[in-house]
Order: sequence, then structure tokens, then C-alpha cells
Amino acid sequence: MQELSTELLEKSILGTMMQENHLILDSDIRAEMFLSHTNRAIFQGMKQLANANKPVDYITLLTEVDLGEAGANDLTTLASFANLEKFEDYTELFMNGWRERQKISLLYEAQAENWTIDQIQTRLDQLLTNTATIETSIDDDLIAISERPFYPEDTSNIIPVNIKGLAKLITGFRQGEVTIIAGRPSMGKTDVMNYFALCAGLNGYLPIIFSLEMNRRMLLDRLIALKGNISRLKMRNPYKYFSQKQKDEWMNVLSDIKKANIHIDDRAGLTVSQMRAQIRKVMKKYPEKKPIIFIDYLQIIACEEYRQNQYLNIAYISSQLKVMAKDFECPIVCLAQLNRAVESRHNKRPVMSDLRDSGNIEQDADVIIFLFRESYYEQWQSEQANQPKPEYESLEFIVAKNRNGPTGIAYAKYYKTTGRIVEKVGEEAEV
Repeated sequence: MQELSTELLEKSILGTMMQENHLILDSDIRAEMFLSHTNRAIFQGMKQLANANKPVDYITLLTEVDLGEAGANDLTTLASFANLEKFEDYTELFMNGWRERQKISLLYEAQAENWTIDQIQTRLDQLLTNTATIETSIDDDLIAISERPFYPEDTSNIIPVNIKGLAKLITGFRQGEVTIIAGRPSMGKTDVMNYFALCAGLNGYLPIIFSLEMNRRMLLDRLIALKGNISRLKMRNPYKYFSQKQKDEWMNVLSDIKKANIHIDDRAGLTVSQMRAQIRKVMKKYPEKKPIIFIDYLQIIACEEYRQNQYLNIAYISSQLKVMAKDFECPIVCLAQLNRAVESRHNKRPVMSDLRDSGNIEQDADVIIFLFRESYYEQWQSEQANQPKPEYESLEFIVAKNRNGPTGIAYAKYYKTTGRIVEKVGEEAEV
């Protein structure tokens, strides 16, 4: 039964690699890890073609690689086992099975040759780390940075935030880093996400949004309102409520948003593994663009494994987001909810302990930004006093954690009816 399940795992991995050729060289899998000799031969053929920068498919494997009769027969069925969405899960199971077989073999060898405890421990440590090898010497790194003080810093890997006050604190979104943007419901989190996504897209980056709460149409309406400076109330029925000028500008607004090349996945209940699969797919389509990932929002990401409580689930998901940011070498900007404790305090500006089901968020995140509007709490009083609503509200970006820089507060103008965010002081920088 064990050999049967291993065979199915191997077939699924090989079938997925035939569909997504980049996985052949990206993964840490080696030919000797396959239990089936036929599957081992197929993988060796795949790697041979991939290293030669040739396409890997049914035809090329049959014509350019000698797989033998058994390998040729198995090729015809591999496509039916492919599952890109679960590739990482299956790969982990495959690697665990290989390690277990290696461990058993190692212990038999240790018994036969009467190894010491230290020898056994050393070999077990090697087994855990030999699935991926890297160069650990820092000599080349020192040479690479030797001229750093004499030339301007390369900022191509930092995605701009387009808010000067915030840029002074965090510079921008950095590759491999996780930024948490947290606030109470209706504080403006989604509008801030849209603003940053649009800015990134129009600056030539690849924004990928996972909208776990809001559907694609609603999010798109918000993007249009933001870019076109259109009241969201009018977006409910543009034919009825748009002015003639807004109708005339409609196609220009859509064209501008198209230039941003934003991708939206609005499936509910996504896991981090499912997000990884989708990110790979989009990145493969635009290999020349650097991605930035947006997630709305942390507490409703589905957990792959059941845990005792939500706190442990969030801790696991938080660590997975950090791993994903490092693996893809891209920034991840994830929205998060704050708990209700902030409402009971006189000073309602958020602090770290207000993060809902915080888990390891404080530890894993590189940057934590709280959103705060004083008017959010003054709205009821102004409505009771029949005071006119202001044109814009003051929005605070409270940088509470910054692993690579200072903390502090940046200010912006927030136009709630359209979702626009502009500089609080000086020239208004629009997207």
C-alpha cells in the first residue's frame, strides 16, 4: 500500500512538471529520490531537456530521451495525474517519504558498522539539509558590495509607496518582506491596498491581489472609482448617475487601469499553498515583471492543517506568508483586522496588542502599519450635530514595526467617497 501511494505521488509530481516545466529545475527533487525506476528515468530525461533549455512534453521525451518501453508507456498517463494546485503539498509528502527511507537505511548501516552516537547524529543532520545546498561563504558577497558607498543605492527591488511621509519611514515594499496593514473594519484598508496596487502596477510591477472577502466586481468598481476620481455611490449605476464628462472619460479610466496589469483572485477560503500555485502561474506569464502580492485579509486565509484554535492557525499562516515572500523574492502586503479592545480605550490609536488573533504576526512581519482616522470615531457626533461632512479625512499610517528602519506616523488625505489617497502636506501625488 505504501509503495502504491508513493507511485501515485511520483506520477502526480512528474505530470505537473510536464505541464509547468519551470518546476523541474526549481524544485529540490533529485532522480535518486524516486522509488520507481521508471519514474526515475522519466525525471532524468525531463531534467536533461530542461538543462538544455528545451521544452519538456510527451513528444520531446519520446523523441530525444531513451526511456525504454516501460517509460514510454507511462508517459501517456502522466497528464491525468497532474495537479498544480497541490504540487507543493505532494512534493513535501514525497520528500518526507524519501527521508524516511533514507533514515531507515542509515540506521541499518549504523548498526552494522557500530557507529557512535555522534556519527549517527551527523548523518541525520546531513539527511535533513541535503535536499537543498547553497554556497555559505560570504567572500563573493563582500566583493559584490565593496563599492556600495561610492555609488547610488539600487532601488529597483523596492516598490514605491507614493506617499512621501511613509516613504521616509519604510522607503517602499521590499522583496522578501511581509508588510501587515491593520485597522478596524471600514477604516480604509481595502482602499489603501487598491492605492498601493495601482501605484505598483503603473510603475511597471506586477500586482497580484487575493481578495478573500470582496468579489472581483466590487474590487474593480473601487479601482475605477479611485483612478477616475468617481464617487462609489455612482458606480452602483453608471448609466443613471454618471455625468456626461464621466461617461466621456470612462474608456480612458479603464485603459489606465489595464496598464497597471493588476490580477485579482477572488476565491474564498484560499490556503497559502493555493496562493503559491496561482502566483507561479501569473509569474510565468509575465517573467519580466517583478510581482507584489496583496492579500485581503489575514484572518480569513484558510489553514491547510487543522489546529486547536484560531491563534495557532494564524501563527502557522503568518509563518507561511514569510516563507512565501522569501521563496518568490517579492513583497507581500497583507491586510489584517484589529480586535475590539481598541474601542474601549480613550486613546484609540492602535498598538501591537490590538492585532486580532495575533499569533506570530508581530514576530514574522517585517513591517506593521496601523491605519487610523480620528473622524472614524467622530462621525456619529458630527451626524448628530448635522455638521457638513468634510471633503477629505486625515488618515494616519502608524508604522509600529519596521525591521529595517524607523517607526513613526505618516499622514495623508483620504477621500472616502472615491477611495483616493493623496499627500497631506504639499503637492498632491495622485495615481
